[in-house]
Amino acid sequence: MENEKIKKVLDFLESNNIVYSWYTHPEAPTIEIARQYWQEDGSRHCKNLFFRNHKGNRHYLVVLDCEHDLDIHDLEKRLHQGKLSFASPQRMEKYLGLAPGSVSPFGLINDTDNHVHLFLDENLKNEESLSFHPNDNRATVVISQEEFARYLAIVGNGFEYIKVHD
Repeated sequence: MENEKIKKVLDFLESNNIVYSWYTHPEAPTIEIARQYWQEDGSRHCKNLFFRNHKGNRHYLVVLDCEHDLDIHDLEKRLHQGKLSFASPQRMEKYLGLAPGSVSPFGLINDTDNHVHLFLDENLKNEESLSFHPNDNRATVVISQEEFARYLAIVGNGFEYIKVHD
């Protein structure tokens, strides 16, 4: 079942000649649930967290290996952006066009003002390919490192690879 959010992501990738593969599965709003449906495709599945700063005027998407947990206080020290908290579902909708449980870097296609800054775990650079929801947690897109880099260049949001954990 291909809904409008999935279609928008796939259309964006295809219109920009970005190579990917994808598959559908039952709804998977958490990593624990998603594990049941992941295919053995060699990709690194990612955890995607959406934060705001204390003032609420800056928003950050943090992407890391799904096998790692994130200490928010440690992240605050690493990012030097002040106190962070999870952004509300309303902010997630406003800036990424997404609902909780479906957050991914593909939400950046909805951020036409390039407001959201993306932080990626530096360890992800070592992976051949990455997996993300295509803005709907009933599907998974697998994309190579090279194609993902092309995607990031096209969407135009600021991004950087950082050390997310020890």
